[in-house]
Amino acid sequence: MHKTLHIVAFDVPYPPNYGGVIDVFYKIKALHKLGIAIYLHAFEYGKDTQTALEKYCVKTYYYPRKAFFKSFFSMHPFIVQSRSNKSLVTNLQTVKAPILFEGLHTTHALLKNALKGQKTFVRTHNIEHLYYKGLSASSVSAFKKIFYSIEAFKLKKYERILSATDGILTISPFEQQYFSTQYLTPCKYIPVFHENSTVRNANNSKKQVLYHGDLRLSDNIKAALYLIKVYRNTEIQFIIASSCKNKKVLQEINKYTNCAFANIKNAVQINELINESQVNALVTFQKTGIKLKLINALYNGSFVITNLLMVEDTGLENSCEIAKNERQFLLKTKALLETSFSLKNRELRKANLSSFHTETSAKELINFIFKL
Repeated sequence: MHKTLHIVAFDVPYPPNYGGVIDVFYKIKALHKLGIAIYLHAFEYGKDTQTALEKYCVKTYYYPRKAFFKSFFSMHPFIVQSRSNKSLVTNLQTVKAPILFEGLHTTHALLKNALKGQKTFVRTHNIEHLYYKGLSASSVSAFKKIFYSIEAFKLKKYERILSATDGILTISPFEQQYFSTQYLTPCKYIPVFHENSTVRNANNSKKQVLYHGDLRLSDNIKAALYLIKVYRNTEIQFIIASSCKNKKVLQEINKYTNCAFANIKNAVQINELINESQVNALVTFQKTGIKLKLINALYNGSFVITNLLMVEDTGLENSCEIAKNERQFLLKTKALLETSFSLKNRELRKANLSSFHTETSAKELINFIFKL
């Protein structure tokens, strides 16, 4: 295909161990497979350089994030200011090709108007000011509540930078509706990129309920505590799985004999847990983006029970059982534990997931960027 593309990532996209970088990594992998020459620019803060990315990229550049106090007092959002870098601008100018900025986080270079002659696009992973408003609401720390509220205010103003781009690639129908009405900039919904290709059989599932998520995030901590409250003091075996531990969540788990914690080491382990659990319970208190854990549960598991905010405007509503409150979660879970996940269920699942094929998403992205 002989096309070249810069991708500016907010984090080193390997290993792909949380939602945002999963989308970035499998996007890079799919674009490489289709013959796109990728120059990757990644902000590094904890993952170090990753030789695995060299297989898919012509060249990979790494940039440090700025210290907290150097960025917090800027008029620009912290997630943007901490990723400002002069070398990034220089390296983007060196190879004249379209630029895909992953998230508002990476767009500081657009403020300088130094990329004339190069088309610029932004992959919006969330409506960021709504996401940070939700983080503030979910946080119990007074400092975090204030920090997230300030960040939400700054992000709402900063979002106008999208008007200076050639296109916006949204990650869900909800975001597509928002950005296409807020800005005159061309918008294209490109479904999330992920590792799954087929809906797995789950015939050997155990009568247990699983919740999985990154317990560093306040929304996930709140969701875990909510579900412990739902299933505590019942005969339902309830497992919370995460690659990191949270003291409050562990304290609550240890109060109840039917609750347990699984420390996740890799993607294979979590996918096996998803597959062997009769019910995957997922909750969010923020309607932003699309949750990769929902996609993984639908591809790898049996029944999925969620609240409305998790699935609303995703096109996946018919693939899940939706509960409105704690009582409904418990009653519907009990019913699902006594129900077989049939061939009909699996075929419906396949049909509902048909628009989430990574290779198709890659082709749509290429057409949007190179034919716009």
